[in-house]
Amino acid sequence: MSVDHLVSSFGYWAVFLLVAAESLGVPLPGETALVAAGAYAGQTHHLNPWAIFAVASAAAIIGDNIGFWIGDKGGYRLALRYGKKVRLDERKLKVGRYVFDRHGAKVVFLGRFVSILRTYAAFLAGTSRMRWRRFLPANASGGIAWAGIYTLASYEAGTTLRHLSGMINLALGGAAVVVILVVLLTVRHSANKLAERAELAYPGPLE
Repeated sequence: MSVDHLVSSFGYWAVFLLVAAESLGVPLPGETALVAAGAYAGQTHHLNPWAIFAVASAAAIIGDNIGFWIGDKGGYRLALRYGKKVRLDERKLKVGRYVFDRHGAKVVFLGRFVSILRTYAAFLAGTSRMRWRRFLPANASGGIAWAGIYTLASYEAGTTLRHLSGMINLALGGAAVVVILVVLLTVRHSANKLAERAELAYPGPLE
């Protein structure tokens, strides 16, 4: 069953469930559902764009907060237990916590607009022990901005956006890959310095 069919059949519920699931860490097409709903509303007027915006915003915020809670309650233990299988040790966990302590709000806000980070940023923020009172405003503002931009763009573009959606997704995917590669290269280049700073900030075991 396609995303378009889900949106036309279940309307706001499809948008809410797919966006919320993607936000809490399940790799489902939440953003695709939002774009499909906006375009569907622009073409048929069977859905209200303001309602789509409200539903997507709420789903993004709720899903992210569930993902944050899961990361906060069990993410660190899972990382310690299974992290070695993906070369994730406590040294790297300390670097992650150091980054989120200092730049967590930026990562959470901007992560809403990058496909991979949109799925995992909230969980990683919880795992890295980012304070919820810092997470919530960054998460809420990012979710509202993301929902507003994509709802408006897809509603106004309508059929044209649907025809170009493949090209847009390819371009966004390429841009995300470039951003991720730049971040990885930057982190790798300064990994030792970050690790030293993280060790000074959090001496001894994290828990």
